[in-house]
Amino acid sequence: MQKSVFFLIALGVFVLSSFSEQHTQPTYAAIAPKEKLSDYHFFEGNIAEQKPAKGVMPYSLNTPLFSDYAEKLRFVKLPEGAKAIYNNKEVLDFPVGTTLIKTFYYPNDFRNTDKGRHIMETRLLIHEPEGWKAWAYVWNDEQTDAYLEVAGDTKEVSYIDLNGKKKKHEYSVPNVNQCKGCHNRNEQMSPIGPSARQLNGTYKAWGIPEGTENQLAVWQKAAILQGLPSLENVPKAAIWNKPESGSIDERARIWLDINCAHCHRLGGPAQTSGLNLSIHETDPLAFGILKTPVAAGRGSGNRKFDIVPGKPDESILIYRIESTDPGEMMPEVGRKTTHKEGIELIKEWIKQMKKS
Repeated sequence: MQKSVFFLIALGVFVLSSFSEQHTQPTYAAIAPKEKLSDYHFFEGNIAEQKPAKGVMPYSLNTPLFSDYAEKLRFVKLPEGAKAIYNNKEVLDFPVGTTLIKTFYYPNDFRNTDKGRHIMETRLLIHEPEGWKAWAYVWNDEQTDAYLEVAGDTKEVSYIDLNGKKKKHEYSVPNVNQCKGCHNRNEQMSPIGPSARQLNGTYKAWGIPEGTENQLAVWQKAAILQGLPSLENVPKAAIWNKPESGSIDERARIWLDINCAHCHRLGGPAQTSGLNLSIHETDPLAFGILKTPVAAGRGSGNRKFDIVPGKPDESILIYRIESTDPGEMMPEVGRKTTHKEGIELIKEWIKQMKKS
């Protein structure tokens, strides 16, 4: 009898062990960041061409973060056989082992992409077992590779803008701590951009023909996304500079969401300000209308309220996003210039608000 009990227990352990081995994801071990971008093998051939290797999926956002007019190429690489999980509100739930890849560049002439481009940096956000880690790789002048730079960097960039004007300004590569500051969610690093609403559209990238198929549907077909409902039930972010994509309220709110709400939201580094610029916030006072600042100091510009309906020039929000003073400007990092077109959108949004 005792031998039979031992046999049954041993058999149960064997069965459970076999079931566990068959139904759990393979473990992912954290590795030290590589010295060069090319060491990751994300791209085929000349990596400056940014042609994704097998298993690397390009994507774009409907309304991206402003970064001193830099254009961006975005890619995601998931572990083989793994899938991201759909989320109706926040960024997708990416499995451990995922790498989000973002390359910042400037066309030499924004009016004609055939004149080439200059790549500034490629940032990696890697999901390790203990959480997300961010690493910046700065491209060399020869544009042959990018090298790990944990301390950040500042470079001068020049180009011709869409209006044919020559532009020259400094471009900042963030250090590791600055990356943590923007990507902080409840004291944990987290991605900002790839939410369902931002991915709900066709693929778009500078100099590349626009895609014809919905990105989320493409991800589902590629077996890297699970839980996607019917597309008509997926929220869709407006495109900030395309009036046909949404109302001025929808376009202004998504611009604020992507540029400001990584800090100004519940769980964000600036939640103590009481200003919540998340697209999900519905309380007008919470997102700034006739709200007095908690502790803006000289950052208030001697203005009384975050947003004064009908009066953008009396609104602290406008003062902060127009400033380039490091002690006053918002966002605090990630830009050296002002987004003139985005600011005009926010001003027009405030002008059209009904005065109480």
